[in-house]
Amino acid sequence: MAAQISLPHTQCRREPDTQLGDLGQFRVGFYDCLIARADALFELTEAVLCEQGPVHTLVELCLAAQHRRGHGALYDGLNAGRVDIGRLRWQLAGLRLPRDRQGRIVLGVDVSNWLRPDAATSRERLFCHTYGRGKGQAQMIPGWPYSFVAALETGPSSWTQMLDVARLRPGEDETTVTATQVRDVVRRLVEAGQWTSGDTDILVVFDAGYDVTRLAFLLVDLPVQLIGRLRSDRVLRLPKPPRAPRTNGRPRKHGGEFALTDEASWPAPDVQTTDETTRYGTATVKAWDGLHPRLTRRGGWADHEGELPVIEGTLIRLSVDHLPGDRNPKPVWLWASALDLSAEQVDRAWRAFLRRFDIEHTFRMLKQTLGWTTPKIRNPDAADRWTWLILAAYTQLSLARDLTDHIRRPWEPRRPAGKLPTPAQVRRGYRTSTGNYPCRPVHQNPADPAQDDPRDTKTANALDVTTSANTPTQRHDGTIKRLTTSSGVAYSPYSVESPCKLRISIPLELVRLYHERWEVEIAFLALRHTILQGNVLRSGDE
Repeated sequence: MAAQISLPHTQCRREPDTQLGDLGQFRVGFYDCLIARADALFELTEAVLCEQGPVHTLVELCLAAQHRRGHGALYDGLNAGRVDIGRLRWQLAGLRLPRDRQGRIVLGVDVSNWLRPDAATSRERLFCHTYGRGKGQAQMIPGWPYSFVAALETGPSSWTQMLDVARLRPGEDETTVTATQVRDVVRRLVEAGQWTSGDTDILVVFDAGYDVTRLAFLLVDLPVQLIGRLRSDRVLRLPKPPRAPRTNGRPRKHGGEFALTDEASWPAPDVQTTDETTRYGTATVKAWDGLHPRLTRRGGWADHEGELPVIEGTLIRLSVDHLPGDRNPKPVWLWASALDLSAEQVDRAWRAFLRRFDIEHTFRMLKQTLGWTTPKIRNPDAADRWTWLILAAYTQLSLARDLTDHIRRPWEPRRPAGKLPTPAQVRRGYRTSTGNYPCRPVHQNPADPAQDDPRDTKTANALDVTTSANTPTQRHDGTIKRLTTSSGVAYSPYSVESPCKLRISIPLELVRLYHERWEVEIAFLALRHTILQGNVLRSGDE
């Protein structure tokens, strides 16, 4: 029952330094990461990539031409399959990463929630912070929060390159989990040759909600520079003043207070720049060096051994004339772990932070188009498995963005030359592109079970039933298939030339009739649903 898949079913060959070779190598490596139920999981990923339109339900993916199994195998793959996550993480770290204009790697870290408020029996759920439609309408809804790490593009783009994802579990400290995740990602990048000694430090960007100062303390031994957003009501401390001569008592550790809401407490900035932007008008930036929070023994510092550290960094205030839909925007406060930043470095820091919002486009793509949070999965392990399949599918779209045909809908504007297509546009042309795409990995099991049957090797060699794309026969989903012999002659179970007619042709025909019976049943259900518009037909209805 082989069906046409999205890419040719031939052996892959690595093409160095081309996106075609990167895509083929990743697909082969991804298939090798599937330990159990490999074919079912791989074809499920293919169905996600090639489904026309957003994924609304999980079971409908089994009707795609690329999914050659039934809905039972689909759920069995998610529930009982196994993915070598460690190996898949190394596959992602070995891909070519986007860099900024100075050749620096910029990573974005953020959390996206898989809400499961109705899954009362699902374990390891947490209360997830969810924004409402109005200001101040945030809610705490049960679900599974996932922490993502992605490499950010430069310039206006809706693309990111996912590198890791980890689910936050009950009882875990979010800052500790994030620090461990970033440490592992940086270690893999270094070992994969993405960063070498002498390169500019990797820039890691965080949004509000992260304890960026504690993260800087936990990651102080790594070649990274951290930038995080601060709440507008924070109070920091200035650097300690020079100790006056003949002063008694313990030396001071902190300077005066710097309240973000009290402009009277601000000293003169160490760096001040202005820049004209196309979307926000004039951007005014002020930076103060050496600001740090005054730590207390509570929260993450409650079990800290020894004296509490002083974690100094650069405080940046960014204000613009206007935002899209907001004529009076509030200023944004950022804290960078580096000290003594020049005006050029400060500008690069706040521009890198703005690129962090590209990851929101990725979350929208994963949820609304690829259907990441669509399935009503009960087991969190199956949810982790499905999440990694979605990340593998998105990575393939990223690698194929210059290889697919741009299928433009009538109401969409023409894409300017040099502008990358969106992830949704790449997915739309992923299945129908005629380019020389890399293949799907060769099936590990024999295509014909009779070839490995020791009871009748003569008959198996005589038939050698395979699938040919040039000798078609119709299936219920519109795909094409016909059985041929090794000599290229079309094979019919009723042909006089077919050997062992009574032994092989009758079972094949019975299997075909059995599948056709279910095809008629599916067609009837679809017709009834269309006519009745989802209503149930009862005996009293006319």
